[in-house]
Amino acid sequence: METTNIMIVGVGGQGSLLASKLLGRLLLSEGYDVKVSEVHGMSQRGGSVVTYVRYGDRVASPVIDQGEADFIVSFELLEAARWLSYLKPDGQIVTSTQQVDPMPVVTGKADYPQNLVEKMRAAGAKVDALDCLALAEQAGSAKAVNIVLMGRLSHYFDLPEEKWQLALEASVPAKFLDLNRKAFALGAKAE
Repeated sequence: METTNIMIVGVGGQGSLLASKLLGRLLLSEGYDVKVSEVHGMSQRGGSVVTYVRYGDRVASPVIDQGEADFIVSFELLEAARWLSYLKPDGQIVTSTQQVDPMPVVTGKADYPQNLVEKMRAAGAKVDALDCLALAEQAGSAKAVNIVLMGRLSHYFDLPEEKWQLALEASVPAKFLDLNRKAFALGAKAE
């Protein structure tokens, strides 16, 4: 099997590391060679965070170069647009429609870019955009955006939901499992 490349992008504190661990566990349980690389950036200060997940029969390096990502999973619209050059021509973006103002917007030196989904589509990207924050809040916590995104991403994998649930159980503390199961289901079933 050819190596599949997934980039998980967001802003510090959004839960991208938990999402990458869940995905890594899932893929390992399916017998793939999996490499996960966490690039923190300015995660402590709300800066850009990128995690690479690569899997296949044999994966040599954890790094994804420009034009190699099969999937970009994004917690925030501007981050999806920022990493667009890493997407393969036939790649898929799965993104939350949430907008987190970067520092230039906060300080008034710039405006948040408008119509990002339309601009990414105009650039040729397949974009699956979903209000993951609203669905996470519906599940019981705004912090569950990452699991809503994993539910949405599950559409693009030919793996039974039970496998995703086992990876979820192994990745989330027991006291938060019901909430995260709801978040996953809402992401998976959203129209």
